[in-house]
Amino acid sequence: MAALVVAIVVVGGITRLTESGVSITEWKPVAGVLPPLSAAQWQAEFEAYRQTPQYIQINGPAGMTLATYKFIFFWEWVHRLLARGIGLAFAAPLAWFWIKGRIPAGYKPRLVALLALGALQGAVGWWMVKSGISNDVKVSHLRLATHLGIALFTLAGLVWTALDLRALARGEARSRLTGFAAMVLAALAIQLVIGALVAGLRAGASAGGGWFNPDAWPLMQGRLFPDGVDWSAGALQAAVGDPLLVHFLHRWWAWLIVALLVIMARSLRQVGAQPASQAIHAAFGTQILLGIATVYSGVALWIAVLHQLVGAMLLASTVWGGHVLGQRR
Repeated sequence: MAALVVAIVVVGGITRLTESGVSITEWKPVAGVLPPLSAAQWQAEFEAYRQTPQYIQINGPAGMTLATYKFIFFWEWVHRLLARGIGLAFAAPLAWFWIKGRIPAGYKPRLVALLALGALQGAVGWWMVKSGISNDVKVSHLRLATHLGIALFTLAGLVWTALDLRALARGEARSRLTGFAAMVLAALAIQLVIGALVAGLRAGASAGGGWFNPDAWPLMQGRLFPDGVDWSAGALQAAVGDPLLVHFLHRWWAWLIVALLVIMARSLRQVGAQPASQAIHAAFGTQILLGIATVYSGVALWIAVLHQLVGAMLLASTVWGGHVLGQRR
């Protein structure tokens, strides 16, 4: 289940980067499983999309064709289809094991909560898409951050639960969340949410671009702190809504995360958990390099998607590390 959530996070990243999120203007839980199968159905879907601000203001004047529309429709359809598949892949075995009495004592509430998070994720996804259908040329960056945040919180819950169940199979007690692990995960959660805001605001290219261009990284537009941040609505609004400031926060908060993860990885090594320590080092090292490459490339699709993928893997690795540190010995 955790692997499926990672997969949908990646597809969601492609959906965002290709501006595909509002290509399907209705939510049809059953009928939406099948894509349009005739020319008339495709025309009907395309006509509905033509009523959105995104088409009226951007894609229409750019001369979008039906073939181009089919491309963005494909990614949004795959995203929704995968979401349905994840719900079924979790709910059906849960019901089966429940009926058979195979769920270990104390795990039913947690598994039901994970299922509820999946349902909430679907509702938030449609709430996000609606903001781009009626209000703007793109979905709300705050709603997108909420959508991705719930997905990653669910991923963390799945990984922790899987590790608890594996420990149970070995006859060991459940792990506890230590204060240090909670601090590291909270700091990482902030970074992941800021990253979602960067994606929603299209802030990745706000620093400039060009491979190995120091004015794009480590500087932003040739300055340590970018010029042009809009403070008119206050610092909090700028921190969540100004592309330059959000990008600045994302790239420098990352180094606090690195410091915390180095401490966690060394703690893991001290207790003999070398695989978890190595996974954390590999994940954050790769993630930093991909983040810099994303800026240098001007947010190339495949690099940005890899950045999001490794971000999910970094979270899973950190949860693994926190679980090991919280094991009762």
